[in-house]
Amino acid sequence: MVPLKDKNPTEITPYVTYGLIITNILAFLYEASLPPQALNGFLHLAAVVPRELSLSFAGIPIYQPIPEWATLITAQFLHGGFLHLAGNMLFLWVFGNNVEDKLGHFKYLVFYLSCGVLASLTQWYFAQYSNLPSLGASGAIAGVMGAYILRFPEAEILTVLPLGIFFPTFRVPAYFFLGFWFLQQAFYGIASLEAPINIGMEGGGIAYWAHAGGFIFGAILGPLLGLFNDKS
Repeated sequence: MVPLKDKNPTEITPYVTYGLIITNILAFLYEASLPPQALNGFLHLAAVVPRELSLSFAGIPIYQPIPEWATLITAQFLHGGFLHLAGNMLFLWVFGNNVEDKLGHFKYLVFYLSCGVLASLTQWYFAQYSNLPSLGASGAIAGVMGAYILRFPEAEILTVLPLGIFFPTFRVPAYFFLGFWFLQQAFYGIASLEAPINIGMEGGGIAYWAHAGGFIFGAILGPLLGLFNDKS
């Protein structure tokens, strides 16, 4: 299921959400401008490499221009391809504005980046010695979704379900759309523990634990930062 838009108006202009989308697009354009070898080096430097993060936590220096802890931030603005970027930005566009509306601009930015960091640490916990770079805004956006389902469970989500050459659309409540999404991530995350070569980051695929972790941390941090306050 792919969300197209929600029936959930806001009272503010979501400048931070717009800024995050623009920053991600600009970062991807920079990636696209690099030749393959330089791109691989850049992604290894700016993305989260679990093994290197583990070494840094153990006090073993990595000797890289970007400290390994800083990649927990920089990795949030990198993507592995156009579809990866487009999917993430679509979800951020649909769900981000309402969470920003409730938290306010500054707290929303802190919330977003914090969810991204915690999501990456969740993925790191389950693959501490992987050499595969982990990157993308998915974990932070999962946090946005975790806050959204708490605050707006009944909001209608206009959804498209690709079925070959047919693309039927229908409206579903947020608790169904986002709840199903979370259960899917958790299921594949658990499956990746038994089949790391076929599923999840170890196979160069999707970091399901980052998604599930980001969602849970978003549901925790959102209320702590004022998600249910009437005024931001």
